[in-house]
Amino acid sequence: MTAAAPWTVLPHGPLVARGPGLWTVEGTLPNMPLNRVCTIARRADGDLVIHSAIAVDAPTLAAIEALGRPAWLVVPNGFHRLDAPAWLARFPGLRVIAPPGSRAKVEEKVPVHLDMAEAAAHFGPDQGVGLAVLDGTGGAEGVLTVAQEGRAALVFNDALFNHPHVDGIKGLLMRLIGSTGGPRVTNLARFALVKDKPALARAFRALAETEGLDTVIPGHGAALTDDPAAVLRHVATTL
Repeated sequence: MTAAAPWTVLPHGPLVARGPGLWTVEGTLPNMPLNRVCTIARRADGDLVIHSAIAVDAPTLAAIEALGRPAWLVVPNGFHRLDAPAWLARFPGLRVIAPPGSRAKVEEKVPVHLDMAEAAAHFGPDQGVGLAVLDGTGGAEGVLTVAQEGRAALVFNDALFNHPHVDGIKGLLMRLIGSTGGPRVTNLARFALVKDKPALARAFRALAETEGLDTVIPGHGAALTDDPAAVLRHVATTL
């Protein structure tokens, strides 16, 4: 399956440093007015964790490879699989991780070596990168934590959007269904992803207490760097 996967590059931005051991690339989606965010985290052992991978152009890929060895591929849910086969075909040594509740859906596209609960033993403070299943999502999503040099970042997926309103008919539709317009749990996420709103609210509040937290990266939209803990607490009140 992965051997024939094409490396199809859609328009995307540059590799951006977000903090110690942390970078992002913002890309586009075919036929949708949403951006998507690929996050790259470097562990203490030098290996790279690629979260929500997107196919990038040659200079950007070379810049990523210069950071370390791509070793772990986190497919954050069953809908963020688009470029996972291409990454696994290009880097066949990647170990694929998916949330336990999304494993079957992800395995329709790529083999999953470990679910997030199983993978947690390979991550943690000693590596500066942590993985955990996100409470309230029925095991369908997780959260990636990058804590290095006294600074910490949290990487979400569809459980947290921060996408601005966009123009056009499709943009109007996205606005009407509540998928754009600032930090939020979207209506679609509430319907298809969130299984326990109080549990997710508690998870957001607990994550807001992460020591050194200065960045929150959503699956779609801009990174949150202006008091992200307060943003998480506010989003929790909306659930």
